[in-house]
Amino acid sequence: MKLNRKLRLQLLIQNSLFVVLLIGFAMAIVWVTKDIKTQWDLTQGRRNTLSQASIDVLKQVSGTVMVTAYATTQDAEGDARKTVEAFLGSYLRAKKDFVVTFVDPREQPQKTQAAGVRANGELVVEYNGRSEHLTSLTEQDLTNLLLRLARSAERQVAYLDGHGERKLDGRANHDLGDFGGQLRMKGFKTSSLNLALAQAVPDNVAVLVIASPRVDLLPGEVIKLKRWVEKGGNLLWLIDNDSLRGLQGLADELGLNLTAGTVIDPSAAGNKLPATFALATHYGQHRVTEYSALTSVFPYARRIAPGEGSKWRFTPLVEVAQDGWLETGSLENNVGFDRNKDVRGPIVVAAALERSVGERKQRVVVAGSGHFLANQFIGMLGNLDLGVNMLNWLAGDDALITVQPRTRSDLTLELTRSGLALVGFGFLLVLPLALLVSGGVIWWRRRKA
Repeated sequence: MKLNRKLRLQLLIQNSLFVVLLIGFAMAIVWVTKDIKTQWDLTQGRRNTLSQASIDVLKQVSGTVMVTAYATTQDAEGDARKTVEAFLGSYLRAKKDFVVTFVDPREQPQKTQAAGVRANGELVVEYNGRSEHLTSLTEQDLTNLLLRLARSAERQVAYLDGHGERKLDGRANHDLGDFGGQLRMKGFKTSSLNLALAQAVPDNVAVLVIASPRVDLLPGEVIKLKRWVEKGGNLLWLIDNDSLRGLQGLADELGLNLTAGTVIDPSAAGNKLPATFALATHYGQHRVTEYSALTSVFPYARRIAPGEGSKWRFTPLVEVAQDGWLETGSLENNVGFDRNKDVRGPIVVAAALERSVGERKQRVVVAGSGHFLANQFIGMLGNLDLGVNMLNWLAGDDALITVQPRTRSDLTLELTRSGLALVGFGFLLVLPLALLVSGGVIWWRRRKA
């Protein structure tokens, strides 16, 4: 076909129209999708995406969170501002009113000093009229900080002391120090309470913890505890499978029937655990256990049951030993179910009690094992989550009941000096040489063809 002037003009118009339409179509796509933000996290362990626990916490934090990052753009240790931006990026994507402002400590030293900032990259997080500093840039630390700020007021948790109880600041295996540390990280304030010296349980105590006393309480101490319950105090009672240590009167006040014995769970043997370690896979319908999906472990647990004519609303929280039983005899010999003495499973080992006292709701949680929150066992499966949620519910912070944020696993790759040398030798010498040789072989064959 012979091209003339007219045909060239038609082709030019067609091609120009095609280019204009193509550019217009591309611009339309950009305009339509400008507010659509989609990302894919392809890293192992999804380390660039917030865990569901942190997302749930952000949903409970209504309102604007202000973060002021005191970070330099470049110093001897690198670009601190870039590190902070990468860390906070997932929070910015998850919460629209998460506002971040950067301050360069070198350019504004007076403002930095007034804020009490001492480290490059330090964050000052403000919410609900309160603020805290953060120097450790980890998801768990920042989410826990938000949990603390989200509390309407500081919650005082007192634990009974003076009778060999498990301590919320103790470091021994049987103590509750790790659990107490978690509570303090989440905004609770913990302290001991010796009722042999105190006239009564202080009114500012949000939750009183009784954790497995080893010797009997004095009658006067029991009276003070009963008065605390009678006037509406909230209580966490951890009971081991031995004597009540003079607290039978408190059990009567709570309308409980505490059958002596130890829960035997045959399913524990399949998990390389003693049969006296009851595995909790069934949770009751309650706010405390709403998010409980992990198995928890109750070592040497006893049964918690309501008494006849109780004025409390009794809600089972944890059921164990679906195919097991409550062993009422000795554990020293071969243990087997005795239908005349033992109680067939499932067995309730933790329960929530509620009643109205005036215009407020009184809350009590009773667990048939102090071991499950002890330092030795709290790291097992879902024990920590369950314990923290119990305290949140008892303190009236229902909105903060959620799955607790976890520390991300270590995803860094560490190589020895020989390993680094091997990688460098391979990429810098062996691989380029192999490409040169293969290219030369291909060139030589084509030349001979």
